[in-house]
Amino acid sequence: MNAKRLFWVILALVALGWVLLATGCSGTGAPKAQYHCPMHPTVVSDKPGDCPICGMRLVPVEKPGEAGAARATTTYLCPMHPQVTSDKPGDCPICGMRLVEKKAQETPAAAPAAPAKKTMYRSTMNPSEVSDKPGKDSMGMEMVPFEVEASAPGAVPGLVPVSISESHQKHMNLAASPVEMRRMAREVRTSARITPDETRLYHVTTKVEGWVETLYVNATGQVVRRGQPLLTLYSPELLATQQEYLSALAASKRLSASSVPGVAEGGNDLLAAARRRLELWDLSEGQIKALESSGRAQRTVTLYSPASGYVSAKNVVMGHKITPGEVLLTISDLSTVWAEADIYESDLRFIQVGMPVSLTLPYWPGKRFPGKISFLNPFLDPQTRTLKARLEVPNPDLLLKPEMFGDMTLSYDLGEKLAVPVSAVMRTGQKSYVFVETDGTQLTPTEVTLGERSGDYYEVLSGVKAGDRVVTSANFLVDSESSLKAALQAVAGK
Repeated sequence: MNAKRLFWVILALVALGWVLLATGCSGTGAPKAQYHCPMHPTVVSDKPGDCPICGMRLVPVEKPGEAGAARATTTYLCPMHPQVTSDKPGDCPICGMRLVEKKAQETPAAAPAAPAKKTMYRSTMNPSEVSDKPGKDSMGMEMVPFEVEASAPGAVPGLVPVSISESHQKHMNLAASPVEMRRMAREVRTSARITPDETRLYHVTTKVEGWVETLYVNATGQVVRRGQPLLTLYSPELLATQQEYLSALAASKRLSASSVPGVAEGGNDLLAAARRRLELWDLSEGQIKALESSGRAQRTVTLYSPASGYVSAKNVVMGHKITPGEVLLTISDLSTVWAEADIYESDLRFIQVGMPVSLTLPYWPGKRFPGKISFLNPFLDPQTRTLKARLEVPNPDLLLKPEMFGDMTLSYDLGEKLAVPVSAVMRTGQKSYVFVETDGTQLTPTEVTLGERSGDYYEVLSGVKAGDRVVTSANFLVDSESSLKAALQAVAGK
């Protein structure tokens, strides 16, 4: 019996030794590990699992001495929404993008400087009535002060910088181009109407009364050459003047042999006066010489064309009685034509007399007619709000016809200007801005002031500098993300 009791005592001591060995020799048990939800710290468990509220993985609770210690754990964040983080891979609950790794031991970026504040004043009765200086509102009550964040220079209201990794930039087909100095030119295009050159219009008239005997040019639009006969005219006055000239010529020959002083000279004066009268009535040198050689007055006199061109107006027929000064024919020389172009008010500062222009016809591709601006009308058309510009265009092949319509193009050199691509500019109607790439992944919205456009580039007056890289592709996606992030920050009160 004693041996049996001794056996059980020994067995109990062995079991007690194993218990002491497992729990420590001090006799106090080691505290069990605990887990909690990073989004809901009140959810605590003594074993790993998922949060019953949000479903996130529970993480170990830090021991009192390990709160500030650096740990080599890996966290995951969304490249489009950095505020979304997780301790395991997955997708962003906002945009669905794959979370990327970020080591917890990485040196955290320096905290951004607190935004500057400025004091504004608001009406207590009408909150929409705001002023930047103290005073009374429209109802005579003192306005109360309040603080607002001062916008940074170049900041765009409603947008904030966003960070996009290089891998996601490739997936978005995001591209950037540098801001650089470029040769800029303003191109002005407008319509033009072809008209005859008014300095090359000729009227065929006579200074004497008579009748048309023969009409050589008998159709409107007929082409004529300089010196070509146009018509023959019977005029009693011209016939009498020819006879007077022949009589003065015969008398001058007889008196030239006289020995009486002054007689020969008087005959020459009489002949010169008769010749001068024929010249004033537009008889040519050849007609006067033919009259002298024949010694007989011609019944009809031929009128010749004063220039080469086209008969644009014909006001005479055979047998027509004409009066002095009556326009018989109009001849238009089309070797050089005019083009009247309508210049809009916004383009007037680029237009100058003497500038070279190019005229094209919409139905004749590839054909250009060079010219220059010869005159600018000093008055604006009140109906079309345009200014008439007169162009001189050489027309040696007579391809341009009056009343044709064409397109005028001129280029005004603006010189070397700082320029950004047109595709990089975002417009709101009142402002223009671009997204500037600051460190390869950070894209900052920056307001810019634009000048003239030249092709696919805008002149930049302020906002960016040479060398800055601006987003030129997928900027609408970046703009949406920047706007969404700004809205979330506003809701969160940041």
